[in-house]
Amino acid sequence: MKTLIDSTNALIGGMAAIRRQFGVPAQFPPAVLAAAETAAHRAPTAHVDRTDRPFVTLDPATSTDLDQAFTIERSGSDLLLHYAIADVAWFVDDGDVVDREAWQRGATLYLPDGKAGLYPPVLAEGAASLLPAVLRPAVIFTTRIDAAGNAHLDGAERAVIRSTAKLAYDGVKAADLPVDFDEFARRIEAAESRRGAARVDPPEQEVDALGDGRYQLLFRPRLRAEEQNAALSLASNVAIAAALLAARTGLFRVMPEPDQKAVQRLRQTARALGLSWPDMQSLVQFEKTLNPTDSSHAAFMLAVRRASGGANYVPYRDGIVPWHAPMAATYAHASAPLRRLADRYVVRAALAVANGQPVPPAVSAAFEQLPAVMARADARDGQIDRNVIDLAEALMLQGSEGTTFEAVVTDADEHGLRIQLCELPVVARVHGQGGKPGDRIRVKLTSADPLQHTVTFERAG
Repeated sequence: MKTLIDSTNALIGGMAAIRRQFGVPAQFPPAVLAAAETAAHRAPTAHVDRTDRPFVTLDPATSTDLDQAFTIERSGSDLLLHYAIADVAWFVDDGDVVDREAWQRGATLYLPDGKAGLYPPVLAEGAASLLPAVLRPAVIFTTRIDAAGNAHLDGAERAVIRSTAKLAYDGVKAADLPVDFDEFARRIEAAESRRGAARVDPPEQEVDALGDGRYQLLFRPRLRAEEQNAALSLASNVAIAAALLAARTGLFRVMPEPDQKAVQRLRQTARALGLSWPDMQSLVQFEKTLNPTDSSHAAFMLAVRRASGGANYVPYRDGIVPWHAPMAATYAHASAPLRRLADRYVVRAALAVANGQPVPPAVSAAFEQLPAVMARADARDGQIDRNVIDLAEALMLQGSEGTTFEAVVTDADEHGLRIQLCELPVVARVHGQGGKPGDRIRVKLTSADPLQHTVTFERAG
């Protein structure tokens, strides 16, 4: 999901330009729409009946492309998570016109003014979405969580489910959720802490209108329900990754730790934001002290995400353990097949492995091709994200040309200085030399152009 909310439609003019610049598709070809409409009427015939289980979904209130539904039960001291994932492969055949279009797109693009889906709405927000009170085909992964929070994949099956409720992060009550929902999240979070995981989930940024054509960027901290819901996907994806690795197959999500140069830049960013980061404290240790309800801490969390080495997909290779450093685990993406192309294939492989069956050849072949496709989709998503943030910053600063700001240099190279403003969550560049990381300088805003989504500064005297 995007990290920027535009509830006032302030970005609408600049968003049109960004959509054109990055070729965001405005619609699906007629042939794809027609094929999806036909597929939407495909009745599930390879699925057992699990409509007796009290599945629920938990998402943003406006979401209609619902990938996951869940219920939790006790098994002695263990917890069993029954995680129903939309069975997209039931509606999309290898090589058909809907599949080919999905391979072109790679992933759903979420922008402040709307999304460009991976699949047509008749599937993504209709027949394949785990909407409430209707029968839906799904793949149920059952993950066992012991008292220490260790996750193990117990089984997987194709099933028909009926979600009993569409719950929203901002309105869900404890009584709406499975009895052990809190305990499940607690165990997963405790296991993460023991592993030394360093997941950083920065708050969303929101454009807020001040009046008189002026705007500000605010942070909306993640709700506790969002954090707990994330534990469901994390546990399932870790368990599925372990099962695939043991079966010597799969497609994995890998991510390195920020390198030393990035960590040094983050230390300067912390200084610019007025945060105290002791020299002997690691980045992982410092992250555990952050409070996302504090705007300075939230800005730093966003900087950490931008500083990470970048995540990639890799297929199984003999003798190599794929590693996701922020998760401190081997990790796979399987929980969002309506929104990520790769997940559809990981789900199919995990379903086969869990039932002692060979992975379909088409899936194994896809694992070799998907890294390049998903890298292209991730790159475009990242470029759009950065340009949207640049647009919002330009909108916020427009009208303040000539104003001077305190800043800290976070990096210096032959192109000039990279700076972090001290009073605003804005990262920018200043041309010229004469500075080194850690220097505190004054800069003057010379232009802020929302249409070009650019801001420029120069050194102030």
